Amino acid sequence: MQPPALQPPVVGRYRWVIVGLLFAATAINYVDRQMIGVLKPTLAQEMAWSETDYANIVFWFQAAYAIGYLGFGRIVDMIGARLGYAAAVVVWTIAHMAHGGVHGVTQFALARFGLGIGESGNFPAGIKAVTEWFPQKERAFAIGLFNAGANVGAIVTPLLVPWLTVAYGWRVAFYATGIFGILWLFAWLAVYRRPEEHPKVTAGELAYIQQDPADPVHKIGWTRIISVRETWAYALGKFFIDPIWWFFLFWLPGYLGTRYGLDLISFGPPLVAIYLLSDGGSIFGGWLSGRLMKAGKSVNAARKLTMLICACAVLPIFFAQSIDNLWLAVLVIGIATAAHQAFSANLYTLPSDIFPRGAVGSVVGIGGTMGAIGGMVMAKYAGYVLDSIGSYTPLFAVAGSAYFIALLAVHLLSPRLERVQV
Repeated sequence: MQPPALQPPVVGRYRWVIVGLLFAATAINYVDRQMIGVLKPTLAQEMAWSETDYANIVFWFQAAYAIGYLGFGRIVDMIGARLGYAAAVVVWTIAHMAHGGVHGVTQFALARFGLGIGESGNFPAGIKAVTEWFPQKERAFAIGLFNAGANVGAIVTPLLVPWLTVAYGWRVAFYATGIFGILWLFAWLAVYRRPEEHPKVTAGELAYIQQDPADPVHKIGWTRIISVRETWAYALGKFFIDPIWWFFLFWLPGYLGTRYGLDLISFGPPLVAIYLLSDGGSIFGGWLSGRLMKAGKSVNAARKLTMLICACAVLPIFFAQSIDNLWLAVLVIGIATAAHQAFSANLYTLPSDIFPRGAVGSVVGIGGTMGAIGGMVMAKYAGYVLDSIGSYTPLFAVAGSAYFIALLAVHLLSPRLERVQV
């Protein structure tokens, strides 16, 4: 008599609850950071800002983001995703609500600086959590899902903030939206634990999460991390593409208002359409590279082929300034933002693909810092271009070429995306 066949352990799905929390935090993060872009016409009129004034406010947010990203990457590696993420949310929520009490360019810049410090912890902590909770083959999809929260935040902002501003004033809008961060913080501290410590994770799901070869977590010095060229493959990729997303986030409302005569209320639907497309792009980018890997492609081929497709999809934005029809322009810009998010989902996955877990937060932090430095350069450039010639064409030209340059940098510095021994 044959013994009964052993049934494979049932794989649970609690890890997707963690992704849901990461998604919610990222959405709140983007509501808080995008509000100044949506309110730009209102604030510029009330406070007589020039394009250079606005660019300087964005610049100081980026400077803080650069500093904070590097610091939070290391903090998350030292104290873990749970406490690291909580610290980030506390800092950015306090700074966000402080916007409601400031006056003038200098005070806005100070509030944005505090916001940048706190918000810089979102992605190092989120990617660290994904590294702890997902096997390699699911990480790009998981990162794509929680990264899609950025687009949901960008969708909610032009719908909610104009209504709050018209009904109660822009200061109340900052106070009211700050409540979201407080509520999320309580949920995060109540729910998040490492999978091996979580009572709701089944043995089958834990085995599934830990299916990759053993990767013991141990401290890795900065000197070793920055001496590895794969660190700079990721960092330069971020340097070239992050400024384009910042440009979309902070300047699109003003562009739509100037080019198509839209106001605080009427530019909401076009922005919603653009970021809905972006949401789809974020999920699609993670899904496509995962699908290619399941079809037998190497990690190297799957990630880079997906990023190449995305770079090509951005190209039509070269012609955005010359499009007279609003909704055709929305389609072209929306495809470009979707391609950015798909590209970004794969780029964000590279540290967990090629570095041991003890280095992931630090590498992500270095990349985020480089991306923020690129954003500082883009902010100054945008302010100069718009004040001097008043045309967005040079800015769209930079956007159209950045992704090819980023992919080239990644490929030259890490031709095979091989695991790094540090």
